[in-house]
Amino acid sequence: MTYQAPVKDMLFNMQHLADLQQVAELPGFHDAGLETAQAVLQECAKFNEDVIAPLNWEGDKYPSSFHDGKVTTTPGFKQAFKQYAAGGWQGLQHPDDFGGQGLPKTIGAACGEILNSANLSFALCPLLTDGAIEALLTAGTDEQQALYLPKMIAGEWTGTMNLTEPQAGSDLSLVRTRAEPLPDGSYKIVGTKIFITYGEHDMADNIVHLVLARVQGAPEGVKGISLFIVPKFMVHADGSLGARNDVHCVSIEHKLGIKASPTAVLQFGDRGGAIGYLVGQENRGLEYMFIMMNAARYAVGVQGISVAERAYQKAVGYARDRVQSRPVDGSMNTAAPIIHHPDVKRMLMTMRAQTEGCRALATVAAAAYDAAHKHPDAEVRKQNQAFYEFMVPLVKGYSTEMSLEVTSLGVQVHGGMGFIEETGAAQYYRDAKILTIYEGTTAIQANDLVGRKTTRDGGQGALALARQIEATEADLQASGSAHAQAMLKRLQAARVAFVDVVAFIAGQAKADPNAVYAGSVNYLMLAGKLMAGWQMARALLVAERELAAGNDAAFMQAKISTARFYADHILTRVPGLRDAIVEGAPGVTEMALESF
Repeated sequence: MTYQAPVKDMLFNMQHLADLQQVAELPGFHDAGLETAQAVLQECAKFNEDVIAPLNWEGDKYPSSFHDGKVTTTPGFKQAFKQYAAGGWQGLQHPDDFGGQGLPKTIGAACGEILNSANLSFALCPLLTDGAIEALLTAGTDEQQALYLPKMIAGEWTGTMNLTEPQAGSDLSLVRTRAEPLPDGSYKIVGTKIFITYGEHDMADNIVHLVLARVQGAPEGVKGISLFIVPKFMVHADGSLGARNDVHCVSIEHKLGIKASPTAVLQFGDRGGAIGYLVGQENRGLEYMFIMMNAARYAVGVQGISVAERAYQKAVGYARDRVQSRPVDGSMNTAAPIIHHPDVKRMLMTMRAQTEGCRALATVAAAAYDAAHKHPDAEVRKQNQAFYEFMVPLVKGYSTEMSLEVTSLGVQVHGGMGFIEETGAAQYYRDAKILTIYEGTTAIQANDLVGRKTTRDGGQGALALARQIEATEADLQASGSAHAQAMLKRLQAARVAFVDVVAFIAGQAKADPNAVYAGSVNYLMLAGKLMAGWQMARALLVAERELAAGNDAAFMQAKISTARFYADHILTRVPGLRDAIVEGAPGVTEMALESF
């Protein structure tokens, strides 16, 4: 089965949950209403279904290769990337001042999901370029922006993020790459960076590396890190390319998944010194790099949704075709497609409900991002920024962990054939694993949720979200339908569990940090299930109204059924997580280290 973008579900979320009409009233977004969203998504779907998706399996069979310092991407990638750039897709969310289309994140994120569903490995190149563009828009000088951004936004040049070194994984205080000031104001960069996605490839004319390094004499730790532009080819003042810079790929990694995406080891200054240009001020590099990381963390969460959607579609196609055994209810006298069997339906519904819940959550978060950046009222901007910041570790952490469960179920639906590579189900499972690791592991997202998003204000921001959920509970109560009442029961129990956990975390973070952080990932999973379930509750109410009005009955009924499944099978996991967090720390912390 080929991929079909879930455009209808995306538009439903935009219209009814994210209130795209309000987004379209923000300054600069006046042409970005539902009609524009529909036209953009349909065109995006067509391009990705026809051009990018067919290359996904090819990339797994014929990964990027490395020879004599050069990386050759999967056959077809280079031509597809040129089509991607020519279509203006790289510039979708970026300012029209530099050649972009200036569309809101609410629309751009949906296009990102479609691209990543079509081909996760391919999509990583534009994803990292987007992050580099964001960093330069925020911290680059006018000259740097004029020199680099038009080419990057046009898709002629790509961007990378260079943080990790052999001795410095997630602990960036250990970064040792050196930056030596030169008389002309540039810097000589010397060091090694690993795990650099699309650090070398053949799809674009230039690669703009953003590199963390230490200037001589800088303070130790993260306070002494600066950010530099190190282009693969030097760039003249008129934008033309000059000599090759001293940055070279020395190898690429052999990976479990995303095999078509070249993950490079880059050597800077091995032949005399790579030339770099300071971004912003010295010793503020980590601050600027976090701009890239936050953009990438949201985007990686969307990748989780994307691969889950692709696995779900694959599993549904197989379950419709695979004939095995008579239905247990006796409705057929012969063997039937396995989609008739209750447990197969349970697996498919688990895949569908979690994917739709996370998609709704990501869409609402994107709309908050748009309001946080564009709303004329400073207080409204502040509220939306707080909402978005709380949601980013959930979108990243929960959606990617969700994708592992969903892609594993996709293999399970296929049975023994799922274990055979030729069916394609296993690729999604293997590709999904990296999503819980790069751009900050699930534990790092959980630490962020506890430390920066919950304890910093004594849990007040989290409790404000709980009050918003209470308002949705009142709407469910007013509905009176059996599905709404079932959702009310489960949502209310999940919210109460969340409030208990927030109180525990806020109250014990300083007194017993080991107990709090022992439950941090469970807290992230609890909050993710609750916040996605909240959006599914809102979707259920909308679908009931639309169904009553006679609008798109099949879609709305399916949405109600999916929301009901989420309530009964996903939200019911939340109280157990509450118990593990509030009462389960001793089971984690008391084992003596020598007993492991």
